[in-house]
Amino acid sequence: MLFLKKEKGQGLVEYALILVMVAIVVLVVLLVLGPVIGNTFSLINSSLTRV
Repeated sequence: MLFLKKEKGQGLVEYALILVMVAIVVLVVLLVLGPVIGNTFSLINSSLTRV
């Protein structure tokens, strides 16, 4: 029992790392797909203003 590592905060650190990785993935997806989505909304808006 004296040589066991204390792993009290290990779960919290793992959850924080997962949260950071998910945030990075979301940012990359938004940076890649952002212009495509913006162009789509602009096309829909211009189509609606013609009606």
